[in-house]
Amino acid sequence: MTSEEFDALLERRISRTRAVLASKAGEYATGHDRLHNFNRASVLRGKPAPSVLLGMLIKHWVSLEDLVDGMKHGPLSEAVIDEKVGDAVNYLILLEAVLGA
Repeated sequence: MTSEEFDALLERRISRTRAVLASKAGEYATGHDRLHNFNRASVLRGKPAPSVLLGMLIKHWVSLEDLVDGMKHGPLSEAVIDEKVGDAVNYLILLEAVLGA
């Protein structure tokens, strides 16, 4: 991969991440709490929000492991790679937010 190809990939990921997180905010956040679902899950589970979010992230990590394992059966579609990597990136950004960065 050339530097130009990598830069293009990076710009696509940043753009997609911004779009997905903005879209999901309308679905999962409340007007005053962008992290509503994680804070609510924290109360329901009696665990800190970062722990709850990490539990949700594990689902996406398993999906990435399955994706990599699936490579031995043939090439992966760009759409599948985009979805699975995007989910993990988004959850890591949400984890950073929940941790208070």
